[in-house]
Amino acid sequence: QVHLVESGGGLVLPGGSLRLSCAASGDIFGHFTMGWYRQAPGKQRELVATITGDGRTNYADSVKGRLTISRDKAKNSVYLQMNSLKPEDTAVYYCNLEYGWDDYWGQGTQVTVSS
Repeated sequence: QVHLVESGGGLVLPGGSLRLSCAASGDIFGHFTMGWYRQAPGKQRELVATITGDGRTNYADSVKGRLTISRDKAKNSVYLQMNSLKPEDTAVYYCNLEYGWDDYWGQGTQVTVSS
């Protein structure tokens, strides 16, 4: 079993920054992809960014140049540095881990961008 625990959400002014963290625990070994997804009220969950075991990244067009994903393989952790935040970034952010045929999700952390 794999468990993901997110932290770092909150309320921030437009143009501000936040850093999300996600720590994975359980029986996971080798290479696997981790990522961040988000779901705004009334909308479907969407990809924000992913990072593979060898460090290749993929971003949604809407966040390129503002959000940066990184990982610490030794800690089985993934991070999302969010700069120049906009009101449209408001959503619940979910950490994801792809391991073999399985997908694991965190409980989500709320990010609200508002003045």
